[in-house]
Amino acid sequence: MDDSRPIFVQIAERIENDIIGTTLPEETQVPSTNEFAAFYRINPATAGKGVNLLVDEGILYKKRGIGMFVAEGARAKLIAKRRDRFTTEYVQPLLIEAAKLGISTAQLADLIIKEEVSA
Repeated sequence: MDDSRPIFVQIAERIENDIIGTTLPEETQVPSTNEFAAFYRINPATAGKGVNLLVDEGILYKKRGIGMFVAEGARAKLIAKRRDRFTTEYVQPLLIEAAKLGISTAQLADLIIKEEVSA
């Protein structure tokens, strides 16, 4: 866990990462809030708040008396959300900074390609 962000947000992100990475395929059951609470040694209400964030977004749904499940189309929805966030948080600031430094789009692309090859 990361102390800089609320625990319930981190729980939601962990579930999102497991869905995107296909550890939790669509229509499979996610761990219960009690399981998250025991694993992370947190209050079940905190874990429930993270799970409910994803319910509110349509990523998870509840089967009464059984538990929470990954919704159909959840992975695609999460990937689209993360791509939008990636553009806003990384690409746009990168382009702004590159423009300030006089780096053209072509030069920026070359830098990215060079970094990718060396990685």
